[in-house]
Amino acid sequence: MKTFTIALFPELFAGAEKTLVESADFRVRAWTYPSGVKALALENARGRVIALPYQGQMIWAAEFDGCDLTMRSLFDQPRPTPTILGTYGCFMFHAGLLRNGCPAPDDDHPLHGEMPCAPMDSAWLDVGEDETGAYVRLGGLYEYVQGFGDHYHARPSVTLHAGSGLFDIGMQVTNLAGKPMDLMYMAHMNHAYVPGGRFVEPLGIAGMRVRQSVPAHVKPTPEWATYIAELSKDPSRLQALDTPELYDPEIVCFPQGVQADARGNAHFLLEHPTGAAFYTRYRPDQFSHATRWVLNNADHAVAAFVLPATCEPEGYLAEKAKGTVRSLASGETTSFSLTTGYLSAQERQRLGGQFDS
Repeated sequence: MKTFTIALFPELFAGAEKTLVESADFRVRAWTYPSGVKALALENARGRVIALPYQGQMIWAAEFDGCDLTMRSLFDQPRPTPTILGTYGCFMFHAGLLRNGCPAPDDDHPLHGEMPCAPMDSAWLDVGEDETGAYVRLGGLYEYVQGFGDHYHARPSVTLHAGSGLFDIGMQVTNLAGKPMDLMYMAHMNHAYVPGGRFVEPLGIAGMRVRQSVPAHVKPTPEWATYIAELSKDPSRLQALDTPELYDPEIVCFPQGVQADARGNAHFLLEHPTGAAFYTRYRPDQFSHATRWVLNNADHAVAAFVLPATCEPEGYLAEKAKGTVRSLASGETTSFSLTTGYLSAQERQRLGGQFDS
């Protein structure tokens, strides 16, 4: 199958949902939400991924085999906003890239930096075939430039293959400035909270460290403080989502010593009581850190079982002091990729067999 590219432009998204591309394996649909945000759905026989081509290319929603993968929030549609707090209800956003995490009082950056809602300069579709079969991919370009400051290109992407409940997320960053640039990147995937779900790391981890700092948006209660103290001593208490009343305010942990397979991939799952699972694999040589985020209250429910990143989400100054802020040389390009999505009970069982062999 020959690969071809379709340029997208804002006028294609006017009005109600319409089909842009259709084949035996895929359908691509475009529309504009009542809020004015443009959206694109990549669909296969099992479900769809909804992305926002011109707003950070965040993935607003994902659903496969009738299962909603996206966190519960206050937002019923994406909103036009320069920062992520103005539309915090999506499945995934690209956090970073110059700054990332929860800003401390002395930090001068917004929550998770400038990229989550960045106004993309261009967007396109790639349709083709690779070693795993037919695919459709949304790509885009964002040029960040500030007078006497940083200058980079960011190229996010999301790729859906035929007949799969999994999809690939990518990010490529090129430093166009004549000096090095700071780089802090997190693939911030907000998977749905699954009552009774279990966190599984089939290759194992060395341990789990519980966040001790308290960001400004977290308002601790005595019960929460007690639970955090107990969890710090015994992180296995959060192996299953069986005490929902304890996950408000949020719980944040950091997997330590993440193990990879012979191909360099780490594997994380959130198993459902039905036997199905949410699944993510990534390369620790690209993402040196990982975060787990759990929150459950009347307004929000999320079980972000792994957020691969180049650093922890404690804000620029804290991460700089820890030495986790990467530097990208002038002219240098770096790339990140991961796979995430939904596994049926049968697919989950087959995946487990790979680790048992």
